[in-house]
Amino acid sequence: MPNPKRKFSKARRDHRRANWKLTPPTLVKCSKPDCEGMHLSHHVCPTCGTYGPEHRQVLAMSRED
Repeated sequence: MPNPKRKFSKARRDHRRANWKLTPPTLVKCSKPDCEGMHLSHHVCPTCGTYGPEHRQVLAMSRED
């Protein structure tokens, strides 16, 4: 098992680890005019169950009004 020849300084180690952050998912507004749902891009809208700009119905959603 190889070992490092020299000690890594704390600054060098922490500079490398500074980019290990989480980013929130990017949500887009549903393209259906009467839906106000937000969903991940290229995913089915969980509010109305449609996909894409052609509003193809993928999930059978029950209306609870």
